[in-house]
Amino acid sequence: MKKEEVKRWMPVAMFAIVLTTIIHDVGTTLGFWATQESTFPFDQMLPYYYGTMPVLTIWVFKFTYGYFGMYFVTNTILDIGFNYFLLNYFLPSRGILDFNISPLPSVLITLMHAVLIYGYQTWQDDILLHTKNIIISHIQPAAAKPLPHQQEDDTKE
Repeated sequence: MKKEEVKRWMPVAMFAIVLTTIIHDVGTTLGFWATQESTFPFDQMLPYYYGTMPVLTIWVFKFTYGYFGMYFVTNTILDIGFNYFLLNYFLPSRGILDFNISPLPSVLITLMHAVLIYGYQTWQDDILLHTKNIIISHIQPAAAKPLPHQQEDDTKE
């Protein structure tokens, strides 16, 4: 991926990390899941949050941004695989995670997460586009500006 593309999608990846960390903390507090075995110093699921999550977010946005339907279908497929296979089967069978919530509500939580980060990226694009238009509308190249004596001649005619 090009450096410019990574720069474009990095804010939404960082937002996804923050939002996922908040969701994880709330879910742990409410008893939806509990980590039984952690990799020190990475408590809970932090390797996923700071590793796989931002990379997947950047790639999904690269290929699907601007087409919300495709984005939503892609995220639904990834979220079903993540929630049913990884969280509900793989990690609990190895004694790493207690998943005390059924996969369906967990999929709904992750889909709401996907909608929020898509909204965040849309908001970021609107702000950047608006800022760029404000800056560009006030800039005029020196060659295009009328010379002072031309302004006087135009007023005489």
